[in-house]
Amino acid sequence: MPCLVVPEFAVSDWLKSREFYCDVLGFTCLYERPEEGFCYLSLNGAELMIDQIGTGRTFDDGHLPTKYPFGKGLNVQIEVEEIAPLTKALAAAEMPLYLEVEDKWYRKDDYEVGNRQFVVADPDGYLLRFFQPLGGKVRKVPLT
Repeated sequence: MPCLVVPEFAVSDWLKSREFYCDVLGFTCLYERPEEGFCYLSLNGAELMIDQIGTGRTFDDGHLPTKYPFGKGLNVQIEVEEIAPLTKALAAAEMPLYLEVEDKWYRKDDYEVGNRQFVVADPDGYLLRFFQPLGGKVRKVPLT
C-alpha cells in the first residue's frame, strides 16, 4: 500500500541531510534528483522527501524556513521494529537526542497504547520521533 502522507522537508544542505537519513538512520534513497537537491527516502514503509532550498522548485512567499530550527511546532512520528539500533547509530555519530528514550502510554478511550520512543533533530532541526510499539492495556482508572 502506498504511503498516504509524505512530508517534504526544505533543507539547507541536502547532501548533509541525505547522509544523516541514509548513513546514520538507515533510510533508503528510493530516487534522487541531484540537480534539484532532491531525495525521496524510505524506512520500513515510512517515507519522506528532502529538498534543497533555492534549487529546483522552492516554495517561498513566507513559507520557507529562515533560521534554525526548521519545522517549528512539528514532529514526525516514525514507527520502527526496535529503536535500539537507531539510538546506537546516533550515539556512534555523536548526534544528541532531543528527547531521551522513554516508555510512554497514551489513552485511547478506555484503553492505553504504549510506545518506547525518543526524539532526534535532523541537521536542520526537524524533529523525528521514532517509536516501537509496546502493545496495549486496559486503563486501570476509569474516566470521570
